[in-house]
Amino acid sequence: MSAGGEGALTVTVRMKVSPEPEQEEAVLELLRRYRDALNYSVRVIIANRALSLSKAHRLLYKDLRERYGLPSATTNGLSMWLKKEQGYRVKGDRVELAWGYGLRVIGYDRRYDDFPNREARLVFREGEFTLYVTKRVPRPAKYAPKGVLAVDVNEGQVVVGNSRVEQRIETPVERALRYRRLAERLQGKYSFSRYRAWLRRSGIRRRVRHFHRKAKNIIEDWARKTAHTIISLAKQGQLAVAREDLTGLVESLRRLPKEHRTALIALGYRRLGFWIDWQAEKNGVPILVVEPAGTSSTCPRCGAELVEVGHRRLRCPSCGLEADRDTIAILNIERRALSKMGGSLATPTAPQMTDVNPNRWGEPPHL
Repeated sequence: MSAGGEGALTVTVRMKVSPEPEQEEAVLELLRRYRDALNYSVRVIIANRALSLSKAHRLLYKDLRERYGLPSATTNGLSMWLKKEQGYRVKGDRVELAWGYGLRVIGYDRRYDDFPNREARLVFREGEFTLYVTKRVPRPAKYAPKGVLAVDVNEGQVVVGNSRVEQRIETPVERALRYRRLAERLQGKYSFSRYRAWLRRSGIRRRVRHFHRKAKNIIEDWARKTAHTIISLAKQGQLAVAREDLTGLVESLRRLPKEHRTALIALGYRRLGFWIDWQAEKNGVPILVVEPAGTSSTCPRCGAELVEVGHRRLRCPSCGLEADRDTIAILNIERRALSKMGGSLATPTAPQMTDVNPNRWGEPPHL
């Protein structure tokens, strides 16, 4: 899903579809022709330096129809873009393709049925067909927030809360890292000093790709679900969501020596930020991005520099405040967000910060 223009959002509805058994191979062949057409188109465009869309269209339109039996289109792997009416139609529980093939709709999110279909993409991956249909929906108005829900992200946990409540969500870095290591182990086993044999063995190459894709999917799935939880909690309490600007941190992680853990953490930060922002737009939840410097090292009560008194536990030598590092960060993020909103927060007391009930939220509503 992605943001649209002023006053509207572009959403993608994922439909699980299946061709009739006797047509499955024909649909796969259609997708292969699209893939071959793309490869051919790239070669023609490079050879003729067709850098404008109009020139590429003149060069390719007739050729694609005659050579591949296809209109001009873009592809990626076993997938193809489809134009509404010209390429596909959704009729009830069936999808009709322009080439006379039919697909049964197995299931999809029906919340956007009232909005017209736009372009779509048919994808075949890991033995399943999926149709991604884009739609334009009105952008919801943002409500006036009654407070702030702060989000602090670290390697092991995402901490969500404010001066009254707190919830901690584990990150899947270790689980994803396991698949990265499996891929690395296979590559090492089938490699020599000057020859990477695994690249020439299709079975091993597919297995390595599978492990890398699995690690990436674990991070992506976690980021989407965590963002949904955060925005659901905020909407439930009519709160604004405040998160740190992690752009600088992600860039600095990318500049470090290539290491799986570092790469996964950077990916997780980036994807979580993206999905939080998107869910906020989709649900009309106000979002604030604050400066991250000092959020976990300065006292949210008096601003003094904190000292470490235990594992991830800090104390203020000036006012005596003591709390977990992540709780400190939540309170500082909340204060900075409230300052941006032009509001204020009553001075927190130590019991509020040390005796937070992580289960006080209850179950978030389903959107």
